[in-house]
Amino acid sequence: MNFTAIRAIYLFEMARTWRTLLQSIVSPVISTSLYFVVFGAAIGSRISEIQGVSYGTFIVPGLVMLSVLTQSISNASFGIYFPKFVGTIYEILSAPVSYIEIVIGYVGAAATKSILLGLIILGTAGLFVPLHIHHPFWMLTFLVLTAVTFSLLGFIIGIWADNFEKLQAIPLLVVTPLTFLGGSFYSVNMLPSGWRTITLFNPVVYLISGFRWSFYEIADVSLGASVGLTLAFLAICLVTIWWIFKTGYRLRN
Repeated sequence: MNFTAIRAIYLFEMARTWRTLLQSIVSPVISTSLYFVVFGAAIGSRISEIQGVSYGTFIVPGLVMLSVLTQSISNASFGIYFPKFVGTIYEILSAPVSYIEIVIGYVGAAATKSILLGLIILGTAGLFVPLHIHHPFWMLTFLVLTAVTFSLLGFIIGIWADNFEKLQAIPLLVVTPLTFLGGSFYSVNMLPSGWRTITLFNPVVYLISGFRWSFYEIADVSLGASVGLTLAFLAICLVTIWWIFKTGYRLRN
């Protein structure tokens, strides 16, 4: 394992975060704070509690997941797309660096940024509502698993995309709607039975449900299902990346 190469890629990507601090950290935190203000004031005044938890407190895990999902995909996809765009990806591919080391460097940096952002948002949420994390270990586990899994997805999107429009298409048209419909701002159990059945096909439901359980011990689906689906999606992303490097898909030209 070439740790020097991994460290070089990782530090390069992390340095980009500090150069774009307003876009990478400050902007998502401000946007999430506005969600707390708007939803807490507008909807929180009409919905006092959900499953024994105040509405403002209930939506915290969903908002954290919303930010972590979108930022993981954005950071990883742009991180690998930009070298493709300027042509420096061929220097990396021709260097004595394996694809595993390339993935660890790029995905590790993207996941680190997302985890850092998630923790900052949690700290910011504590200024608005009281937070009680019943299971810190599971909270960190879901945070790390989600960041890594969707950073892998972002890495795949960055290789697949051949222009900036495609780079934004899946996050905007697929991931963000699934996150909003995945129980970020409500409990899936509040839906009619038919819609609840349809919603359970949304993989984001399992992420948010497991993450919320680590806070308040309430969940829309079982903890085992949440962990199992997350690991399954992680495995699919890993297999896809293996296939991309094995075949040279969107890398050889």
